[in-house]
Amino acid sequence: MSWKQNLPAVRGKLLVDEALAPFTWFRVGGPADVVFLPADEQDLADFLKALDPAALVLAIGVGSNLLVRDGGVDGVVIRLGKGFNTVEALGDNRIKAGSAVPDAILARKAADAGIAGLEFYAGIPGTVGGAAVMNAGCYGSETVNVIRSARVMDRQGNVREISGDQFDFTYRHSALQGADLIVLDAIFEGTADEPSEIKARMRAITERRETTQPIREKTGGSTFKNPPGHSSWKLVDEAGWRGRPYGGAMFSPLHSNFLINTGEATAADLEGLGDTVRADVLAKTGVQLEWEIKRIGRAE
Repeated sequence: MSWKQNLPAVRGKLLVDEALAPFTWFRVGGPADVVFLPADEQDLADFLKALDPAALVLAIGVGSNLLVRDGGVDGVVIRLGKGFNTVEALGDNRIKAGSAVPDAILARKAADAGIAGLEFYAGIPGTVGGAAVMNAGCYGSETVNVIRSARVMDRQGNVREISGDQFDFTYRHSALQGADLIVLDAIFEGTADEPSEIKARMRAITERRETTQPIREKTGGSTFKNPPGHSSWKLVDEAGWRGRPYGGAMFSPLHSNFLINTGEATAADLEGLGDTVRADVLAKTGVQLEWEIKRIGRAE
């Protein structure tokens, strides 16, 4: 792995053989060959342009919907942070946010600017970059409804802008998945409303989330996509998996579509439980559950 001994100079941080568990909400997973925390967009571009083309590259957000397998991840994992967390109201009910901006912060800044339509982001624990890539949504709204464009960087460090219709959004999916592109920032558009009214709706979303989801557990959020005509939580519940231990993993007693690490789980426990439940639900109902949580890396 000669590229690992010849890493480009950076202004950010390069962490070699770095454990990825602290970078995910599940708090499990093996190491990455390299973790890169770029100082800003130029630092990221310079690094990618100089990095050996043989090195694999994967960008992650805050790890709220991510499961890293116990054997770790080959190549460079890029975690965007402070250099990508600005928010700017643009006028005409538009707002621009960096990839590392938490979705809840985007919702709050939009509310401060009197921009309605982004309230649902108050209920999503991820970041703007992840929301754009997976068409994040909840409570009847999705990213596809409000995103207008995004700037992305390719593996060679080149930047381009893509418009909303180029995302090819479907349920929890976009054309960015698997496209080897890193989201830098995005522009969203809502409608005008009084900030107090917007914030009242956000409070209702936050209160609902706090009472119905295990937000203080080590969890990856919604585990399975909802199949057409079905609710995943109900299928998991009716198959008898709510609150049933599997190693150190469990589907939450509070919300049965939330996979949780009860304290000492391995990634194998979590993924094994998920796949076991998928097989059980399929056998009992004929309905195929699809993972919503992104799973990366090698099994140990």
